[in-house]
Amino acid sequence: MKRIIFLTISLFLGIFLFGQKNKTAVVSTGAQDRAYWVKTLDKISWPVVNNLANGTLRQNMPLEVGPQYYLKVKEVTYLEAVGRCLAGIAPWLELPDDNTSESLLRKKYKEAVIKGLTNAVNPQNPDCLNFRTDNQPIVDAAFLAHAFLRAPMALWEPLDEITKQRFVSEYKSLRDRSGSYNNWLLFAAINEAFLRAVGEEFDPARIDFAINKMQEWYAGDGQYNDGPKFSMDYYNSFVIHPILVDLLASLKTKPSTKYNQKGYGVESAYQQAVKRMVRYSEFLERLIAPDGSFPAFGRSITYRSAAFQALAQTALIHQLPEWVSPAQVRCALTKVHYNLYDGNQNFDAKGWLVLGFNGHQPMVADQYTSTGSLYMATLSFLPLGLPANDPFWSDPAADWTGKKAWSGQPVKKDYKVDY
Repeated sequence: MKRIIFLTISLFLGIFLFGQKNKTAVVSTGAQDRAYWVKTLDKISWPVVNNLANGTLRQNMPLEVGPQYYLKVKEVTYLEAVGRCLAGIAPWLELPDDNTSESLLRKKYKEAVIKGLTNAVNPQNPDCLNFRTDNQPIVDAAFLAHAFLRAPMALWEPLDEITKQRFVSEYKSLRDRSGSYNNWLLFAAINEAFLRAVGEEFDPARIDFAINKMQEWYAGDGQYNDGPKFSMDYYNSFVIHPILVDLLASLKTKPSTKYNQKGYGVESAYQQAVKRMVRYSEFLERLIAPDGSFPAFGRSITYRSAAFQALAQTALIHQLPEWVSPAQVRCALTKVHYNLYDGNQNFDAKGWLVLGFNGHQPMVADQYTSTGSLYMATLSFLPLGLPANDPFWSDPAADWTGKKAWSGQPVKKDYKVDY
């Protein structure tokens, strides 16, 4: 009898393990990965987008803050949430409409975002956002400016003229404050680049100063110092590479006789910035372990998957190096997203992001971090701005470098670069 029980248990255990093995061996297609990315981006973004559209963002968004938080949370956190969230979803919103279910969702988003942006600068709306007091709005207006530059047809052109002029006034009001002597210079610069892009008066000195300082602060091998000294964290991805590249890209369009290029040529500076971002992106891709985990080091790890914005942007602009295929980046980031967002450990009961890295871990939040800060998470989803037939989405699944290295597959030898 005991032998029968043992054999029965062994049989069922074998069936279970076989099923688990087959389950883990299943490889998703690019179309399935894309559907998962869209579902996940929607899960993260909709609370911000929907509440701003309904004028209920201040009413419904939690106000969780990090230890020793020192900002005026009600003055800054809402613009943080909006600017950061939209900077990540902007390329996806800029795609043309079609008859797919994804496009119908995107259409719903675009309508809600335009309604929300109108509310954001309407003094009579309860969700009118603060641009005019405190230094922090310099930062988060910049993320919103980045969104406008990434998706002008979806986010700027549909706004009515009153709303556009209100935004222009708010951006010009930022000039009566200054921020930190580090990556913040890029925030001031991209705010001015946005004004330039929409045909408004802008300050070229803020643009030139930021670009020239970033040239001075380049540490080599794809890494910039964050100010005069180097910081070992993800700010090269959170801010520096993506904003610098798109800032320079914007200066190549709509030439202005008012803009005097000081000390650099825009085209050559852009090409150099892209090469450096590509090199940095190689490091990011190699940081993704076979199981999709990545190191939780440095400041602002509560921004979670935003650590991979530079890699995502390099894929978006089709600048991945030849030995890093689009499919391996897709598969690596899919695994990262799955680890962070497939469960509910990073969301509260109403779907808002919570302070932490992978779970509710408020002790790892910085003293400038609040709920709104966390919506940097959308920045790893930039490749959704590529159409579904782009190789990023259509190529067969591929292992990323970390997975190749730990399974004995051939990998490219890495070495420093000199540009």
